[in-house]
Amino acid sequence: MVKVKICGITNLKDARQALESGASFIGFNFYKRSPRYITPSAARRILRRLPQRIKSVGVFVNASEETMLAVARRTGLDYLQLHGEESPGTVARLKRTLPVIKAIRVRDSFSTRQLIPYKHASAFLLDGFDRRRHGGSGKTFRWDIARRANRAGRVFLAGGLTPDNIGAAIRSAKPYAVDVCSGVEAKPRKKNPVLVKDFMRAVREAQKTI
Repeated sequence: MVKVKICGITNLKDARQALESGASFIGFNFYKRSPRYITPSAARRILRRLPQRIKSVGVFVNASEETMLAVARRTGLDYLQLHGEESPGTVARLKRTLPVIKAIRVRDSFSTRQLIPYKHASAFLLDGFDRRRHGGSGKTFRWDIARRANRAGRVFLAGGLTPDNIGAAIRSAKPYAVDVCSGVEAKPRKKNPVLVKDFMRAVREAQKTI
């Protein structure tokens, strides 16, 4: 079954909607330059009011290892997601404490060989490339690239996914999980419950065909 991560959660209502819709993961963005930034204390308050059956992911961009682990302890995170230029050594060291998802921004020239140095990652998140943003750009990329990357490990497919294109994305990439943020938003920091339901419905329909 393809799992779903709904990222950019900033409030309890959206977190509950993600859980009730059947998402497996919710993501909190701890990168201060992001419009979806949330403080560790706010994320902690949300998680304390949710059942433990949904996994929490903390998104970081070039933060120090000490900072990431401190936020993870304070918040109660289940996963770390690294969206910057973090080194393979950083991934390997953090993996001793928590599972690590290493995000890679994908250009058309992308090769699965780029994933080899990050062999200690628990999973890879492949996202659309944007020169100015480290994620949440809403840009897609060629999904056949993600399908080839499955040979390197678990793949979270991200980048411009919406209720309208997620079926085609799943059938093409056959990922372990899909990651959606702006594609189910009413605006940054606020999810649209109708789009969330439509997205999850489209995921379930696509799973019947793979």
